[in-house]
Amino acid sequence: MLHSCVTLSQSREPVPAARLAELHGTPPAYTAKHLQALSRAGIVHSTAGQVGGYILTRSASAISVLEVVHAIDGDQPAYRCTEIRQRGPLGIPETQCTRPCAIARAMTVAQNAWSQALARTSIADLATDIDSDSNGTAMADVRQWLSTP
Repeated sequence: MLHSCVTLSQSREPVPAARLAELHGTPPAYTAKHLQALSRAGIVHSTAGQVGGYILTRSASAISVLEVVHAIDGDQPAYRCTEIRQRGPLGIPETQCTRPCAIARAMTVAQNAWSQALARTSIADLATDIDSDSNGTAMADVRQWLSTP
């Protein structure tokens, strides 16, 4: 859905979900479902009717990648400690588990770094980087494609 948000950042008009699905080669139902999640999160706004579709609710520079990821995947951490160290034949008592284990601590550090990196990156940053990767043609191509029926 990050691709769709970058695409929406290039349009001044609402873009139909089917058009986004076509551009990105994703199933229309998949695209529509995720656009609804983005709408519930306040990242996009949908308009109905013949010229309906989706638009960003804020400037692309004000929408972080982390917001989009949370809207689609939720905000739960990727790793959830289940206190394996307390189970099995070598399990230790709960009273000895006064702090998270080394694995949980390492995963928390990684989760925090990942979240901070995504929070620092905006949809506008992605558009700029994608354009840079294509020698400055990608966003112009997207705008041109969106302007043709």
